[in-house]
Amino acid sequence: MAKRKRLTPANPMFLDPAPETKSAVSAPSRAPIADVAREASATAAAEELARQRDRDRAEGRMVIAVSLSEIRRDYLSRDRIPTVDEEEMAALVESIRARGQQSPVDLVDLYPNRDGARYGLISGWRRCLALERLQAETGEARFGKVLALLRRPSESAEAYVAMIEENEIRVGLSHYERARIVTRAVEAGAYPDETEALRGLFATASRAKRSKIKSFTAIVRALDGELGFPRALGERQGLALAQALEESPGLARQLTALLRRETPATPEAEAALLRRALAPAKPPAPAPSPAPVTVVRRSSRELALIGADLDERFLKDLEAWIAKRRRKG
Repeated sequence: MAKRKRLTPANPMFLDPAPETKSAVSAPSRAPIADVAREASATAAAEELARQRDRDRAEGRMVIAVSLSEIRRDYLSRDRIPTVDEEEMAALVESIRARGQQSPVDLVDLYPNRDGARYGLISGWRRCLALERLQAETGEARFGKVLALLRRPSESAEAYVAMIEENEIRVGLSHYERARIVTRAVEAGAYPDETEALRGLFATASRAKRSKIKSFTAIVRALDGELGFPRALGERQGLALAQALEESPGLARQLTALLRRETPATPEAEAALLRRALAPAKPPAPAPSPAPVTVVRRSSRELALIGADLDERFLKDLEAWIAKRRRKG
């Protein structure tokens, strides 16, 4: 009978992985250059994303949230608060309260900051006012920011035109306000000069109307910020003021000093002050005429001349007249 070979049970130790042998320098799981390349790629992607975001922001393709305190709302008009239809404003306030701001406002970058403000408002004054009212009413921080598009110069011309059309329909613009928009559009780089700005912003206006607006730009350049009621400046007085400023280079400085000293409190008072300043100087009163020469007949052959005009010139003229009569006689 054949002898059977007995098998011993499997030793569980044989199933364990071989002990790890450590060398003096452990080999990395992947080459270091792979880590460097991956990090460089991630950094480049982040930088490109940031650059693209900055480009979109600067070119008006990205809506940004801007604090109301950073916006100069009187950038285009420094006159009194525009006329507000309270019924329309109440509806806008409730709409923003319920659904948020639905359309962004248009801003222009004022860098370097002007009077503490970073941005100038081109259009969207009522939306800013509605947000301001909501913040004052609720105290919620979300109403302290406005959604905006930052217009670059090449695109802001369209925003200026849209703003003009809206305000002409709603409240009507004065010549001074139109002229101020022209100067601000040129400053912002929307147009190369005032002539192009007038053509672009008021393309449908007559040549005569554009000429009047151009005249008012001289007033804006000379007295913007000094006039307390520029919107009340009438066409006739404004054109006279513009002509006077052109003819008298020192007049702007004189009017600035006068306005600061007098500080008229009403449009009527300011208009009266300008009329006095532009009134032509009165000519000096003529000197009183000397008493006429009086002839006193003392006899048939004797006359006496009495009067302040009896000077050498008078006597010579008298002698010449007597000699002439003798020659005729």
